[in-house]
Amino acid sequence: MTTMPTMKTKTAASGLDLPPDARVGIIAGGGSLPVEVAQGLATRGYPPFVLLMEGEADRERDLRLYEHDSLALEQIGSLVPTLKRYGITHLVLAGEIKRRPQLARIRLSLGLLAILPSVIMALARGDDGLLKVVTRGLERRGIKVIGAHQVVPELAAAEGTLTAKAPKQSDWRDIEAARQAAKAIGALDIGQAAIAIGGRAIALEGIEGTHGLLERTRELRGHGRLAGKTRGVLVKCAKPGQELRADLPSIGPQTVEATHAAGLAGIAVEAGRSLILEGPVTLGRANALGLFIVGLPATEPPHG
Repeated sequence: MTTMPTMKTKTAASGLDLPPDARVGIIAGGGSLPVEVAQGLATRGYPPFVLLMEGEADRERDLRLYEHDSLALEQIGSLVPTLKRYGITHLVLAGEIKRRPQLARIRLSLGLLAILPSVIMALARGDDGLLKVVTRGLERRGIKVIGAHQVVPELAAAEGTLTAKAPKQSDWRDIEAARQAAKAIGALDIGQAAIAIGGRAIALEGIEGTHGLLERTRELRGHGRLAGKTRGVLVKCAKPGQELRADLPSIGPQTVEATHAAGLAGIAVEAGRSLILEGPVTLGRANALGLFIVGLPATEPPHG
């Protein structure tokens, strides 16, 4: 039986044009994003190479279906040689990296020593500063970094109400208050999310992440600190001037469950600058729980 070759074409929604001979790699952290990127690339005719970050990638069973290797965070100096060995021309940084490398265990190399001063300076500026150094360093070495939303554009949140339920008028006050708060902490490279109830921000995302933020809000409900306050909204936004090829704000089924447990009415994200993981499942669960999810017009270009 003869099979038709998979056609490799430009992704219209993203404007990304991969050459036919592109060899795309994925640095895989935690969560479902690496899996969805790998599936999307394979569907488009670009079977990916997956570099599993040891102790971080929690969907290894799904990712090991593709050509793969593994790398510890402390072996970061071997990153470029590993990618070069597999012929990688384009790279997607996908998934959550929960910890920083232990400096005492880092294996030094000439390549790492060359960029170490930049990395140390970037760490002082926060996560986004570090991502910018990493992406620029990779590109100087001939590996083009591309965003998950560029190669799999259906992951990017669309604009408008995405669920059966839509925000009420009072919810829009919360959305605006939480969005302003999220942008403010984003400018300080602290976090990407905020929660507003009753027209004012009541909780901001910190190092604990979005799940910790929602858990804290749930506990505030239980302790009576929000007695009499109903509804409320979680808003996630990209940081002002953020490196959009990595660490875009994202929501998924667990976000929806935690939002409901926190007693909130819904979620708002930036269209084109946020990801909705496991889209059908996420939207379906929001509908089942009576929550709204809305994509807000972006205040900066959707692709940086």
